[in-house]
Amino acid sequence: MKRKIIRIDEELCNGCGQCVTACAEGALQIVDGKAKLVKEQYCDGFGDCIGECPTGALTIVEMDVPEYDAAATREFVAKTGGAEAVRKFDEAAKAHEMKEKAKMMMGRGHGGGGCPGSAMRFSTQKPAAAAQPVGGAGPKQAIPSELNQWPIQIHLVRPDAPFFKDRELVVLSTCAPIASADVHWRFIRGRAVVVGCPKLDRTEGYVEKLAAILSEPSIPRVITVRMDVPCCGGLSAMVHEAAVRSGRSDLVVEDVVVGLNGDIG
Repeated sequence: MKRKIIRIDEELCNGCGQCVTACAEGALQIVDGKAKLVKEQYCDGFGDCIGECPTGALTIVEMDVPEYDAAATREFVAKTGGAEAVRKFDEAAKAHEMKEKAKMMMGRGHGGGGCPGSAMRFSTQKPAAAAQPVGGAGPKQAIPSELNQWPIQIHLVRPDAPFFKDRELVVLSTCAPIASADVHWRFIRGRAVVVGCPKLDRTEGYVEKLAAILSEPSIPRVITVRMDVPCCGGLSAMVHEAAVRSGRSDLVVEDVVVGLNGDIG
C-alpha cells in the first residue's frame, strides 16, 4: 500500500542516534554508524524522529510499502525495550490518534458543501416579548465580566504566564461565549482562559503551546468548551493531544459542548 514512511539520507546522517531515542516505535537503529530502518512495518509515518535530527537526514515520503503493524510493533518494543518502552509507545500511539482525529475534525474531508458547521440555522428559542435592542447609552456594565487576565488568544499567551498557576484552565472556542450567556459565570469565573478557533485560526503550534501550558503542575484540570459542530471538535482533539504531550498523568481533562441554542451539555 502507498503510505507515509521515513526515509534516511545516509550521506547526511552522522550517526548521532537522536532519532533512535525519539522513535517510540523502535523502528530505527544505528548500524555501522548510520541510522537504519529496522522494518517498514514498524514505522507509522508520523515522523516524531525528524525534529530531533541535527543534519536533516530524515524526511517523510509516500511509498508503496507494507502497512504499519501496531500490534507487531508493540510486541517488538516490549522485547527490546521493556515496560518503560511500552509505556512510551502507548503514549505516542494515543498522541498520534488524537492528531488524526484533529485533522478529521478541522473541516478536512468535507464534500463540496463545505463544513456542516457553517450551514445557516436559526434559533428555535423565542425571545422575551418585550426584548428590544439596547443602544449604546446604557450602563457601562450591566453584567460583570468574570475575565481577570489578558491576553486570552492562544496565539498571544505565554505558556509561563503567572495567571496559569494554581488554577484550572478553560480552553474556549471563539463562538462558545457568544452562543451561551452562561459561559462567563459557569466556566471563566475563577479560571485561567485561552481562546481559539480550530477551523479559522492558523493552528500550527497550538498543540505544542497548550502542552507547554499544561505541563505546569499546579493546573489541576483543563476544560474544553466548544460548539456542537463537527469542525469545533478539532479543539477538543488538540487539547487531548496536548494533555498527552504534557507528560502528566494527574491532569483531569474534560469536554463541554455548547448547543447552537446556547444549551450546555
